[in-house]
Amino acid sequence: MNGRIIITGATGSMGAAAVEALATRGVPVLMACRNLAKAEAVRSDILGRIPAADIELRQLDLASMASVRNFAEGIDAGTVAGLFNNAGVISKGYSITGDGFENTFSVNYFGPWLLTQLLLPKLPEDARIVNMVSLTCRFAPLSEQTLRPAEKDFSQLSTYARAKRALLSFSMELARRHPSLRVNLADPGIVASNMIDLGHWYDPLADALFKPLCRKPEVGVQPALRALSGQSRNRYFVGRGDKAIPVRYFTPDLDARIWAATEEAMR
Repeated sequence: MNGRIIITGATGSMGAAAVEALATRGVPVLMACRNLAKAEAVRSDILGRIPAADIELRQLDLASMASVRNFAEGIDAGTVAGLFNNAGVISKGYSITGDGFENTFSVNYFGPWLLTQLLLPKLPEDARIVNMVSLTCRFAPLSEQTLRPAEKDFSQLSTYARAKRALLSFSMELARRHPSLRVNLADPGIVASNMIDLGHWYDPLADALFKPLCRKPEVGVQPALRALSGQSRNRYFVGRGDKAIPVRYFTPDLDARIWAATEEAMR
């Protein structure tokens, strides 16, 4: 790969694992993170093990479309080889961002959508774009209306699932509109990360009983790493392999409507 790989949410457990894995292979990385102090601590930790690692930091808050635009404006054409939309959040409560989006949808969908669109003119035609989806997509209904949930429609897991399903829809339509791109999906499975701490009284019990059964972050990120390093297009990377994207996600008419609704929301 010629150029950096941008990793969003690179201070999270899987993001940091992806940065270190790529750095170990000599791949230059750009950590796109909301909290630069935390990002610097992660980079310093990795550099302690891999002194020659080429790791750049830049601020990116996917809950702010102004931040997304500022980040994209700072990227020079020809310097980036790929984008890993890894950042995600399961919001503990209903909140609206300054742009008028529900926070879960902003971080998991609207922010990555805009970031990818703004970076496309600066990426090579066959750039690798890997979007982190979720096994919960299977159970998430999607329509134009679900992109802007009302407070009465909010729940932590279902809103997250619908946001990830929207990201999957975007991936499918992006691949149709830009067939030269290497667009792939990565599903980490259930990973022992802070994301699954939902702010409930029983979280400590779940930590003790459930998290030990989950995948470690360095394992959960492996599907995305394979997608970033391979030559595949339109594949679903999960576990130790990859497969054709499941037929249930082939919804071209819906994908086009979701794309149009997103463009309208960005105006």
